[in-house]
Amino acid sequence: MDYASLSQLRRLHPAWRLLLADHAPLIISFLDAAFIQPNARILAEAGLRSQLEDLLFQLRETHGEAAFPRSAGDYLNDWADNDKGWLRKFYPPGSDQAHFDLTPATEKALGWLESLTQRQFVGTESRLRTVFDLLQQMIAGTETDQQARLDDLHSRRAAIDREIARVEAGEIAIMDDTAQRERFQQLSGTARELLADFRQVEQNFRQLDREAREQITAWEGSKGKLLEQIFGERDAIADTDQGRTFRAFWEFLMSPTRQQKLSEGLARVFELDAVQSLQPDARFKRIHFDWLDAGEQTQRTVARLSRQLRRFLDDQTYLENKRIMQLIQSLEGRALALRATPPEATLMTMESPQAGIHLAMERPLFSPPLRPVIESDVDVGDESDVDPDALFNQLIVDRQRLEGHIRDTLRDRPQATLAEVIERHPLQVGLAELVTYLSIASEDAHASFDDSRRESIHWTDETGTGRLARIQRVIFTR
Repeated sequence: MDYASLSQLRRLHPAWRLLLADHAPLIISFLDAAFIQPNARILAEAGLRSQLEDLLFQLRETHGEAAFPRSAGDYLNDWADNDKGWLRKFYPPGSDQAHFDLTPATEKALGWLESLTQRQFVGTESRLRTVFDLLQQMIAGTETDQQARLDDLHSRRAAIDREIARVEAGEIAIMDDTAQRERFQQLSGTARELLADFRQVEQNFRQLDREAREQITAWEGSKGKLLEQIFGERDAIADTDQGRTFRAFWEFLMSPTRQQKLSEGLARVFELDAVQSLQPDARFKRIHFDWLDAGEQTQRTVARLSRQLRRFLDDQTYLENKRIMQLIQSLEGRALALRATPPEATLMTMESPQAGIHLAMERPLFSPPLRPVIESDVDVGDESDVDPDALFNQLIVDRQRLEGHIRDTLRDRPQATLAEVIERHPLQVGLAELVTYLSIASEDAHASFDDSRRESIHWTDETGTGRLARIQRVIFTR
């Protein structure tokens, strides 16, 4: 924290530059409303630009047109520029539309500013209890004396026995409203900090991916040394405290039983009168699903690094084969040049131009040829009753939208049937949409068909006529 270090940090760190920006209130308020409040991670450029245009319109009505003269798109590109570093602009695989995400530095700045706001009260008891609990965990977890551990376990068991006796006697201690609100504030803050941790871990792996691409582009040595260096850096990140903690957290969260307990526990806490008095954000009840989405995004970043290494190996193999072909063509060219004036002396002798190796397993079995019979006659039909408009009235089913309906239904339950998905998201284009659902289920490794049970699917077509289809039961699971 010396003067030179702080001066450099003030000049280079994106979080500090954000606090010093001319339009810092606009930038911070918009990014908080677009990303932090809804727990959003990746937003498409079109939707984000539309939100910013609405905010700029409101501010210009109050402060005048000259206050914010640039367009929403210009502001977003400027905030994502390298000299700012407040947003990350990128193109996801398979998409030609730019997407944006917060950088870890921006999230730190927003979190610090939020801590400056006046809270209803500052809870100290729950944090003091947390300090004591962590202290006891560290002492118990590092104790090597067997007798000391046994004494600690016996004392904890005696305390539990006394608590059981008091409850059996009807002495039930209820946490007061102040303690409930204090612990809920600490729970909410810790849960939201986890999302920021995901962005930091993803940023580390993304930086490793960028460095690997740069090394691959400029590498001139052997493949083995390059791969050893890249995998060494990846293992170094995975073996850090942050990497190990993220891996343990991800394995803990992926348990369906723990996900169910989290959902039930959050729903029960939100029913408490003391918590309702805080007017909590209802989206916090689904915070663990936001953790899953953030973790999946981090895992996809690691997968991109693996694909980059695979492409490097394929490219190197192609270059080696290309070099071999160049050598062969060079030899052929030299031979053609010597064809008119061959050397008189014998340079070398060869019994056969190739090795005569014939393996028994290389001999294929006999397969009789297939002669398909093709009927080439085409009958001329009556076209008077054919409506050519039917060729232009084709239905288009958005497969990605249907897959999103399945994921939305599975957010609050471990599995769901196709009937439950359609009940939440009714069919819009009828039978074609139902067939697409069945196609998705047939290609999904987590979906199954129950032939022993059948379900009825109801919908109304474009003419207002009710339709019914009976299909075998389809079950989707997370």
